[in-house]
Amino acid sequence: MSFLLRGIAAVVVDIEGTTTPIAFVKNELFPYIRVHVRSYLEKTFDSEETQNDLKCLRQQAELDKEAGMEITLPAGVEHDREEVIETVVQNVLEQMDLDRKTTALKQLQGHVMRNGYYSGEIKGEVFEDVPCALKRLTDDGIQVYTYSSGSVYAQKLLFGHSTYGSLLDLFSAQFDTAIGAKVESDSYGRLSKAISQPPEKILFLTDIPKEAIAAEAGGFKVCLVVRDGNAPLSDADKTSFPVIHSFDELFSA
Repeated sequence: MSFLLRGIAAVVVDIEGTTTPIAFVKNELFPYIRVHVRSYLEKTFDSEETQNDLKCLRQQAELDKEAGMEITLPAGVEHDREEVIETVVQNVLEQMDLDRKTTALKQLQGHVMRNGYYSGEIKGEVFEDVPCALKRLTDDGIQVYTYSSGSVYAQKLLFGHSTYGSLLDLFSAQFDTAIGAKVESDSYGRLSKAISQPPEKILFLTDIPKEAIAAEAGGFKVCLVVRDGNAPLSDADKTSFPVIHSFDELFSA
């Protein structure tokens, strides 16, 4: 067993830029959401799920306004349907333009992209080394989890409808920012408790140095992942953390 996995009981993986190309998210998922968010809201407006999504977006926008952010406030229930949809679409597009990762935004995005996965228009893309590596980890008795800014629902859609078929059986659970921001060390303490493993027995794989720093501060063992299309790592990043270019290296490093 490699030094990266020595003493490890659980591996937590980031998704975008780690298991999945950034280009898939930026060039396929996000454009799909931009094109379909309005029609989705029009079709599902009266559903309990969509009404809850709208409530969460309003609450987030109110917090944003209080913080001095210039952003469209979704119209409340006292307004007509068309005005609510128009202001929600504006809010969603503004948040996406800012590359925000609020839980409310990610929740609605997951629901919008669901139709694309179910119809086969979208297939979750993962790097070719990922499926076999995840299976090898689970076969070795190591639990595998995801931790992403994308909602748990969206994560399950991606891995449940991947280019390699459903990979969901290879994961013990998924986590999103409901457990905390990925750049905050306390989030990793909560994640450790959630999976009932001490931090020192958890390996976190990510392409984002700020997340790596937070996870290490939370007691996790950390490894940075380099993939085509990712932002380049600094020399300091490369000396601060182990670096791999493929999950296959987990077993040989």
